[in-house]
Amino acid sequence: MQEELQKVIIGQGDVIEQLFAAVFTRGHCLLEGVPGLAKTLMVSTLARILDVGFKRIQFTPDLMPSDITGTNVLDEDEHGKRNFRFVEGPIFTNILLADEINRTPPKTQAALLQAMQEHEVSVGQTTYTLPEPFFTIATQNPIEQEGTYPLPEAQLDRFMFNIKVNYPTLDEEERILASTTRGEKPEVRKVLSGRAILNLQKLVGSVAVSEYIIKYASRLVRATRPKDDSAPEFVRELVDWGAGPRAGQFLIHGGKALAAMEGRFSVAIDDVRKVAIPVLRHRVSTNFQAQAEGMSNEDVITRLLKELPTPEIPKFER
Repeated sequence: MQEELQKVIIGQGDVIEQLFAAVFTRGHCLLEGVPGLAKTLMVSTLARILDVGFKRIQFTPDLMPSDITGTNVLDEDEHGKRNFRFVEGPIFTNILLADEINRTPPKTQAALLQAMQEHEVSVGQTTYTLPEPFFTIATQNPIEQEGTYPLPEAQLDRFMFNIKVNYPTLDEEERILASTTRGEKPEVRKVLSGRAILNLQKLVGSVAVSEYIIKYASRLVRATRPKDDSAPEFVRELVDWGAGPRAGQFLIHGGKALAAMEGRFSVAIDDVRKVAIPVLRHRVSTNFQAQAEGMSNEDVITRLLKELPTPEIPKFER
C-alpha cells in the first residue's frame, strides 16, 4: 500500500502511517492543513489502491443532511399507484471523503454522527446499514475563519486521529515540482479488497495488549483531565477539559495497528506514545492562560508525555 501510494504522494510518511492505522482499526480521520498539501489527492489515491467504493462530498454552506444520507422520493408505477422509494446518498460507500467539512453548518455536519459511530443511517422511520468496511476521512483548512463552522466537540470526538499535514521538506518539494510538471500521471494498482481489509482489521484486533500498556494509556488519558486527582499541576492550570474514555480506546487501537504494521505480536509503550498526539490533539482544550503563555494543546500533550512516569512492572520472585 505504501509503495503504491508513494508513486503519487511524495513524503508525508507519518500522515500515511496514521491513515493506514485508522483503516486497519475501523477508525475515522480528520486531516488538517493549508490548501495545496495534497490532502484530497492522498485520500482519493488511497481509495484507488483499495478495491472498495469511494465517494467524495464537497461540503458547502448550503449542503443539507439529505444530500449526504439520501432521501425518500415519490414514485408512480404503471398502475398509477404511488410509493415512496429511498434513494441512497453518497454516504453509502466504503471510503467517504468529507472535503472541507468545516464549511457546512452543524446541522449538516451532524448527519455524519450516526454513520461514524454505529455505521448506519436513519431516514424517516427506517434505519439503513452502511457497507463494511466504512471510513470517513474529512479535511479542513485551519487558517480560514470566514464562512466556516468549527466542528462541535461531539463530532470531533468521533475521529480517531486529528492528523496535521505539514509543508514538505526542501528535497521533497523539489521532487514534487519535478514529477508533477512533466504531464505524466502515475498509474497505481489495487492491492487490497474490502474482504481483505476486514480480515486485517480482525488480525490487528487480536494483537496482544498487556495490563502494563492498559495502565499507561488510562493514566495518560486521566492526566489530561484538570479535575482528576492524578492530573499534574500544569494541566490544572492550562486545561479547561480533557479527554474521555474513547481516547484511551483509540490509544490502544492505534498502538495495535503500529505493532501489527511492524510485524510485532504485542503493543509497546512507544506505540502508545507515537499515536498520543494525533489521538489527544482534538480532545484536550486549553484555556486562556495557556494561550497567554503561548502553549498549544500539542505542547501540553508533549509535556505530559515527558513527565508522566511509566507504570512499574511487578517483579516475580522464584
